[in-house]
Amino acid sequence: MEKNSKYPVPKINFAVIGIGWRAEFFLRIARALPEQFEVLGVVSSRTSKREEIRNKWGLRAYQSAEELLANEKPDFVVLSISKEAAAEVILQLAESGIPILAETPPAANLSELIKLNKKLGEDYPIQIAEQYHLQPLHQAIFKLVNSGRLGEVNYARVSISHGYHAVSLLRKALGIEFENAEIEARSFEKPIVKGPDRSGAPGKREIVSKRHEFAFLDFDGKLGVYDFERDQHRSWIRSQEILIRGSEGEIKNSTLKYLKDYQTPIELELKRVEAGINQNLEGFYLKGITCGEEWLYQNPFLPARFSDDEIAVAEALVKMKDFLETGDSFYSLAEASQDQYLALMIEESFQKKEKIETQKQIWSSY
Repeated sequence: MEKNSKYPVPKINFAVIGIGWRAEFFLRIARALPEQFEVLGVVSSRTSKREEIRNKWGLRAYQSAEELLANEKPDFVVLSISKEAAAEVILQLAESGIPILAETPPAANLSELIKLNKKLGEDYPIQIAEQYHLQPLHQAIFKLVNSGRLGEVNYARVSISHGYHAVSLLRKALGIEFENAEIEARSFEKPIVKGPDRSGAPGKREIVSKRHEFAFLDFDGKLGVYDFERDQHRSWIRSQEILIRGSEGEIKNSTLKYLKDYQTPIELELKRVEAGINQNLEGFYLKGITCGEEWLYQNPFLPARFSDDEIAVAEALVKMKDFLETGDSFYSLAEASQDQYLALMIEESFQKKEKIETQKQIWSSY
């Protein structure tokens, strides 16, 4: 396998607004690959955080976006703040014309999503940093789905993450864009041993109550099933699952089943190929994912020692640069708005305990 570098030349220069847990992904990526990425500055309104930016990260810190843009010329800004504040700050940044890569979701509620789309439309240079479809396994899976190997896909079940993350995977698996759905959702509480969270491993054994959520999204005959127990994606005792079924085959996690012809069933594994295992001294990183003799995914960020989620975030940075140069969208404001809208409708069905029918929104006409 040859190195599959997609790094642009010159390097990607970006700035970050926010310095929370998620923002640090972007800073770690730039620190690990300084020849490909450069952070020109980080914005925080808090004095203590600006000191952290300078001392921990060795980066220039600014009190406001206005101060940042008066002193730096990034290719784009990464907005990594709470969903409650995101829409207002996106609109403020748009007044300067700076391209924006905004963390998910771009707004907390439907009215803010509509306002954003009315103000920015489809022409403003903004993309949303939804990373789940960019994770290596999911890139490999969607390559198979899009190849037609499964035939016509009509069913997908995602039990991986919450809300809009899961919805984005369901839509892509089913080939759905902005079609309406009939949604029926239910949830219940159940006990579980507390697992790790963003701050690390639990300090003691503790039984906590977690909500388990189920939703059926019927897109006129194509069915998406959302299945998630809160904190499942971090739990040590809960599995993650993606199942995609078509008329000619299925993918369940890393297993592909399909027909070579109507009498010849084939079963193959999607295999992670990693350096640094046993006597391999090439480094310690994911090289890619194969299926039989075919490379479905090759990691473009070698030799950085990234987790799958960090690979996905780095991919979003590269794709943002490509978007600015070519206009090729990888996860638009319209897509993000649709996924957040569907997630909000799932929550409404939870609360009302009844079916919800979605309606076309302003972004569906783009």
